[in-house]
Amino acid sequence: MKRVLLGAAGLIAALSVAAPASAADLAARPYTKAPPAMIAAIYDWSGFYVGLNGGGGEARKCWDINNNLGVPVAPAFREGCRDATGGLAGGQIGYRWQSAPWVFGVEAQGDWANFKGSSTSAFFGPLVTDQSKVNAIGLFTGQVGYAWNNVLWYVKGGAAVASDKYNGQLLGIVVDTASETRWGGAVGTGLEVGFAPNWSLALEYDHLFMGSRNVNFTATANGAFSRTDNVKQDMDIGTVRVNYRWGGPVIAKY
Repeated sequence: MKRVLLGAAGLIAALSVAAPASAADLAARPYTKAPPAMIAAIYDWSGFYVGLNGGGGEARKCWDINNNLGVPVAPAFREGCRDATGGLAGGQIGYRWQSAPWVFGVEAQGDWANFKGSSTSAFFGPLVTDQSKVNAIGLFTGQVGYAWNNVLWYVKGGAAVASDKYNGQLLGIVVDTASETRWGGAVGTGLEVGFAPNWSLALEYDHLFMGSRNVNFTATANGAFSRTDNVKQDMDIGTVRVNYRWGGPVIAKY
């Protein structure tokens, strides 16, 4: 019994010493770094940009003759209306600045165009065809937009200018011609997406109010005055645009 008691006492003493030693010998819990906070990228639209565009459009023209060979036509007689359609391609340059989600800007755009259309003259008869052509278009506009990060919706408005040519044809032979540079107004809207820190792609629609204007024709045979038509014109154009922008990098925000 004495040996049993002495053995039990020794075991208890050993456990009492070993217990704290075992706790002390346990490895410390490894330190785990907290996961980083999520970062939302904010696309800044500020800066100068330059780009290319291409698309198509339509010019609606109505001709009213009011003078023929120096003889007034009163009231003016409607020769006809025609849609001159075709493609366009060109470029744009501008500057934008962003305040919170609002984006403001100014832009100049120039395009070569090839809008053509023709119709029979109701004044001269079925043998005479009047033809219209738009050679070039320019826009000088201001913009206001709203951005959702790298997606920008904007509206624009300002001045428009177009280079137009006209001719009259008798049995397919040009008998008189005219040309003009016409100024008017423009309104439009677009949706632009930034697909890289400095690159963006946009779809844009513009309506051009070019008004009415008297256009004097010259006979091809002798260069003499032929007639005057009051030509009313409106245009609709749609373009795909690619822009490269300087400034306004992507900003990281927690």
